[in-house]
Amino acid sequence: MNILIVYAHQEPQSFNGALKDLAVSLLRENGHAVQVSDLYAMKFKAVADQEDFRKLQNPEFFKLGAEQRHAQEHGLYARDIQQEHEKLRWADFVLFQFPLYWFSMPAILKGWVDRVMGVGFAYGGDMWFEKGGLKGKKAMLSLTTGGGPAILSERGRSGSIEVMLWPLQNGILRFCGFDVLPPFLAWGPAGATLETRQEYLEQFKERLLAIPTTEPLFFHPEEDYDSDHVLKPEVAAQTLIQQFNPVRKQS
Repeated sequence: MNILIVYAHQEPQSFNGALKDLAVSLLRENGHAVQVSDLYAMKFKAVADQEDFRKLQNPEFFKLGAEQRHAQEHGLYARDIQQEHEKLRWADFVLFQFPLYWFSMPAILKGWVDRVMGVGFAYGGDMWFEKGGLKGKKAMLSLTTGGGPAILSERGRSGSIEVMLWPLQNGILRFCGFDVLPPFLAWGPAGATLETRQEYLEQFKERLLAIPTTEPLFFHPEEDYDSDHVLKPEVAAQTLIQQFNPVRKQS
């Protein structure tokens, strides 16, 4: 299997760094080919702008989505974006390794999404969700948190981690076509004991070795929705976010 690790942490000696290093060594030992996009080490540009393109379709009025589609069709992306596209085409599985920042991903990783997951490459038109541009590939989030599972539970003060990750797992990964494996979470490793951190590493080993056989998360398919993209009345909501936030049509 070809595996791409998109890694976003400034410090190589961090626990995120340890998780990334473990993934690289273990996966290679088990016969997988591995590439790493170490975003901070690469000094990856996090801002999507005119410099993302070698030539603009409309120099007078910049519209990101239109320029992404034009660049995709005419091979006009900047070299750093082209390189990430090549890695994604090559990969069968993508692992995202990062710390939870402000209930989301670090800015440099969000910038990678903004610049790399472009219109015409990852999504656009009818190319979304199960028809997304990266369909047939698998992805998984692996992240560290600042707090423990209690505060990040449904009744916890910070709210449910499942709801928190919905924009990333559904709004980015599934939207672009990935089959999304359940996330791996290391709860508050900065304040954890050495024994607890070692337990996280052992759990991560198990998750990595189980990648080929792990069942993806469930997302409702297109036929479960009506013309307004709302679940049909006869379809029971099976994802946590839809159970928490049912949409009611006004009569």
